[in-house]
Amino acid sequence: MVERDLHVDARADDAPWIREVTSTSASTEQARPRLSALLPIAAIRLRIPAMDWRAAVRASGEALVAAGITTPAYTDQMIATVEQLGPYIVIAPGIALAHARPSEAVLRPGLSWVTLAQPVRFGHKDNDPVTLIVGLAAPDSSSHVQGLATLAELLEDPTRRAALMAANTPRDVLGVITEYERRDVRGVGRG
Repeated sequence: MVERDLHVDARADDAPWIREVTSTSASTEQARPRLSALLPIAAIRLRIPAMDWRAAVRASGEALVAAGITTPAYTDQMIATVEQLGPYIVIAPGIALAHARPSEAVLRPGLSWVTLAQPVRFGHKDNDPVTLIVGLAAPDSSSHVQGLATLAELLEDPTRRAALMAANTPRDVLGVITEYERRDVRGVGRG
């Protein structure tokens, strides 16, 4: 299910990947790690220089490795996925969700967050250029669903997306995420 979701070529205005991931997570919310648990501070890199999409994906993979989420082999697998399947990972304007199939190179579920110093082109006809690469590493098809749903909701909200993109430090990124998660837990709402 999730693998199919990740291959949807979505436009920001209709965002079926957001609706699909969000509806999938509703029934499994209690058993899955939250976004803040999947995104350690060591996996957040801001304003990273990248000459092309390969360097951008590599930066995302290096952040996963630095956080102990994957081995370097997973970075190569993410790049190979784009080489084989094309730029479908560019899921919304300016945003790429770099990932590969679950493999032994994934040590635990997790995410990386990499903003680029300058946007790069992945070759996507609608959503290029990319300024944010979220690296997704999952050892299975379900352990990351709730965190990914929260990420989708955050990025769909223009105010929160702007706050995330304007973050000056990794702690700023996590602050926006944890504030959102606290509001959600208290039942304040997501709007």
